[in-house]
Amino acid sequence: MRVDRGVPRMAVAGVALAAGMAFATAAWAQGEWKAPAEAHALKNPIKKLDPKALDDAKRTVDANCTPCHGTNYKGDGPAAAALPTKPADWTSEKVQKQTDGEIFWKISNGRGAMPPWGSLPEKQRWEIVSFIRTLKK
Repeated sequence: MRVDRGVPRMAVAGVALAAGMAFATAAWAQGEWKAPAEAHALKNPIKKLDPKALDDAKRTVDANCTPCHGTNYKGDGPAAAALPTKPADWTSEKVQKQTDGEIFWKISNGRGAMPPWGSLPEKQRWEIVSFIRTLKK
């Protein structure tokens, strides 16, 4: 017969849960979202979206991003009201001033309520960056 010695499993589970909640809370409470320096220099391999690629990018955005970023991409989608941090307004100067690499990094990695979209093919993520560029005021 085996006797467990050390920390009881419930205590380990409680510590893991508390650590996870603390991490999630820290992610929500973070200040301005800045991509790391190495992301700044990433270059978008897509120079210009052809009409089909633009339509594909818009379809991807509409399926995945508009619940939070809205149909006008101003961060006012129906899910945005329930979020502790307002989603980015893609038409804003603040977003448009970011490099393509910074936007790509944020799409790929996410933070807080923004899910990481690294599971999308790289080309598709770059097309989304190029689509965001078409929204410049």
